[in-house]
Amino acid sequence: MSEDGGLFLLLLGPTGGAGLYWLLYRYYRNTDKSHAFEHETDVVAQPVTGADQDRKIREIKGTRATSISGNNVRAYRARVQQMQGDS
Repeated sequence: MSEDGGLFLLLLGPTGGAGLYWLLYRYYRNTDKSHAFEHETDVVAQPVTGADQDRKIREIKGTRATSISGNNVRAYRARVQQMQGDS
């Protein structure tokens, strides 16, 4: 094999890797085909308003409980009910 052939094979690896990277980047990004959301979409902001039903009912600080009261984690049969079907 001549030295020119060896040099060609040596350069084929990095060149092929760079080409594959560029093709995958263009395929997944396709920036030339996607629309510009920020420029083409009009978003109108309105002031935040609260309803009369939104009121604070209690505040819990420094909770030391390791579980939630009334949990049914260990009561599998109480949590899962068999579906009644027309079989």
